[in-house]
Amino acid sequence: MINTSVFQNKKAAYFTLGCKLNFSETSTFGKMLADLGVRIAGEGDVADICLVNTCSVTEVADHKCRQAIHRLVRNNPGAFVIVTGCYAQLESESVSKIEGVDLVLGSDEKANLIQFLSDAWTAKESAAELNEGGKVESLHEYHSVKTKMIKSFAPSCSRGNRTRYFLKVQDGCDYYCTYCTIPYARGNSRNPTIASLVAQAEEAAREGGKEIVLTGVNIGDFGKTTGEGFLDLCKALDKVEGIERYRISSMEPDLLSDELIDFCSQSSAFMPHFHIPLQSGSDEVLKLMHRRYDKTLFAHKIELIKQKMPDAFIGVDVMVGCRGETPECFEECYEFLDDVDVTQLHVFPYSERPGTAALRIPYVVNDAEKKVRSKRLLDLSEQKRIEFYARYIGTEQEVLFEKAARGKAMHGFTSNYVRVELPAKLAKEEYDNQILRVRMGEFNRDKSALQVELL
Repeated sequence: MINTSVFQNKKAAYFTLGCKLNFSETSTFGKMLADLGVRIAGEGDVADICLVNTCSVTEVADHKCRQAIHRLVRNNPGAFVIVTGCYAQLESESVSKIEGVDLVLGSDEKANLIQFLSDAWTAKESAAELNEGGKVESLHEYHSVKTKMIKSFAPSCSRGNRTRYFLKVQDGCDYYCTYCTIPYARGNSRNPTIASLVAQAEEAAREGGKEIVLTGVNIGDFGKTTGEGFLDLCKALDKVEGIERYRISSMEPDLLSDELIDFCSQSSAFMPHFHIPLQSGSDEVLKLMHRRYDKTLFAHKIELIKQKMPDAFIGVDVMVGCRGETPECFEECYEFLDDVDVTQLHVFPYSERPGTAALRIPYVVNDAEKKVRSKRLLDLSEQKRIEFYARYIGTEQEVLFEKAARGKAMHGFTSNYVRVELPAKLAKEEYDNQILRVRMGEFNRDKSALQVELL
């Protein structure tokens, strides 16, 4: 039984690290608390509840999580502090010992976050009453189960303070790549039914949503739980009235079927926009990573996308400096990426993760060399993105505009994910969440977007 009275007129602060899936889940937690009477703490307010949704994809991410917790505890004295997410699953006990932390929930428990929070908060208030108004120490509670016991699925379809909705269609991963801790933090692949996801999309449409991003850990693996398929999901969502745009978040090359590519090329709602993790353009390194494809398969997927959707934006994840990546392997990777027709590279320096199989690979790349390699790939990425954007200067496009601060330029994206900027003097609040036709102009000052004018 949830004690709703403890939440009335309380203020909450939220902090999220990591992927789009984490942001979607935090937004859902916030919505659930708002339904119980909790409002978001304003600037300068001291929050009653602090929720941190953590990431653990790199050692840097772990450090940022600890920093965020310390900062929220310091800035919100007396607040009830709850921590969840991947770092909370992998290091539940140690996170719970951080000064000021009351409750840590692992990946299975976060599906019942409100119940856990209600119980723990009531216990803390009871302790305060027994202490007759004196200072009550943090609870330092933690709840998590071993990876193989993670079975729950926490639904999420929300936008928070964003324009686009993020619909969680899948969680967990069965791939166990040698460098990655995510399967240990998220558990095995699992998903809800297509019918439940369609219902969430319909609800988003009723709320006025026009674009939904399909998120998950390994979304191409959709169907492990229900025996359905990702293509079937896309076909069902395509029929939802009111949603004009869908974007597919990161999908493994071996799970991006030719049939799905063909479907997207014919759908008016699924945008010509793909994000495909490559990780390395060296077959030798891909084998060391235990990835389930090679360069030839990846190149085929890119070629097919461009054949059917010449204007498609293709983002690619690349990891540099992983164990086993010799200088020769990196050069092979660079040359492959230089040659393949992708739009933008998301470059991540390899980070050693305790307990991963990669630690058994003997060849180690030092940090200085990682920075050099990262810089080369980031420069290549910027060259490719700018060349892609330049193709659309002078064209007419449809843009979904996103909310901007008063007096600031508005931004938005074309169907193929070209970022645009509408000058502040032309921006209006009513343009938020509207798809408007524009003429694409020249680059803005930092070349992060093309300036536009409305038609």
